[in-house]
Amino acid sequence: MKTASERTRGLGTTVFAEMSALALRTGAVNLGQGFPDTDGPASVVDAAVAAMRSGRNQYAPGPGTPELRRAVAAHQRRFYGIDLDPDTEVAVTTGATEAVAAALLGLVDPGDEVVVLEPYYDSYVAGIQMAGGVRRPVTLRWPDFRLDVDALRAAVTDRTRVLLLNTPHNPTGTVLTPDELAAVARVAVEHDLTVISDEVYEHLVFDGRVHVPICTLFGMAERTLTISSGGKTFSFTGWKIGWASGPATLVRAMVTAKQFLTFTSGAPLQPAIAEALGADDSFYTGTTRRLQDRRDQLCEGLDALGFDVKVPDGTYFATTDIRPLGFTDGLEFCLSLPERAGVVAVPHQVFHDDQDAGRPLVRWAFCKREEVLTEALGRLGALRGSVRP
Repeated sequence: MKTASERTRGLGTTVFAEMSALALRTGAVNLGQGFPDTDGPASVVDAAVAAMRSGRNQYAPGPGTPELRRAVAAHQRRFYGIDLDPDTEVAVTTGATEAVAAALLGLVDPGDEVVVLEPYYDSYVAGIQMAGGVRRPVTLRWPDFRLDVDALRAAVTDRTRVLLLNTPHNPTGTVLTPDELAAVARVAVEHDLTVISDEVYEHLVFDGRVHVPICTLFGMAERTLTISSGGKTFSFTGWKIGWASGPATLVRAMVTAKQFLTFTSGAPLQPAIAEALGADDSFYTGTTRRLQDRRDQLCEGLDALGFDVKVPDGTYFATTDIRPLGFTDGLEFCLSLPERAGVVAVPHQVFHDDQDAGRPLVRWAFCKREEVLTEALGRLGALRGSVRP
């Protein structure tokens, strides 16, 4: 009896589910999976409740509710000066993960090569594999995690069709610089590539940095499908309301695949996220400021404990090298961490093809309350007594 298809062989269970289950089983503080431990604005919850009570509980339109598509278009115009037709150039998805998967299924043929920045969010590997694509990684390397433009150019062949971009970048926290983005755009234009750009952390960038959508660069509007969601920005990760925007041809290709995955979802949640997108500037800046404070708290604490810490430009995550504490294997370290210190983190190597590049690195989530991070750092103090010679 056949038990698994080739397209899913070797994928296993996502590391985030494994580590969260480990946290629940051991009572450890979960700094592994990237979800906040507080809800987003009460007004947005109230909007969802009002939508439920007013009867918006059946199927939403396949491309998404009109008000959310209009809100996404208004958001792109407000923050980036991008003009979109909400009827044809915006579509709602079940989170950004589905948007990426559906985009790959809709745009990649078996044997097509997909260039992707490594380390990569684990669903990218699954999506490329299930679409029959061939992964071509370009590694962002410790300690700076900057884009090697020569490596990017070398990764592109005559079989490359898609470049899957992620900035702000999970798991490294890197925000690509204007020069790096310009280099990506030049490669995409020169080789006539389609770009799928995952920008879910677009509003979570720190130290005065500014997120620049790659579709705003010369030659990129017509070849870029931009993906984002309400989960990270508004702290409603469980609602799974995402979207894709860009040229109608690319949006239509994504929707063609998406309609046979979930068809549609989150009917009463979509108008609530539409309301959230219209929040005033103080909400966006306040959210970024509070998260930057938590970043600094965690990074300073990990540094004081002896980890080598890369302070991220954005996202929910900081990366450490565990070798200064005497450890060399991040997976082994993370599996033993709940017993050693009562904390859960995620090893980088699960995000890598290049295992050597990721082996000594560990990702920590700082999208938690101040007291939770304080508790976690206090528990990690136990590592001082267990450092290997």
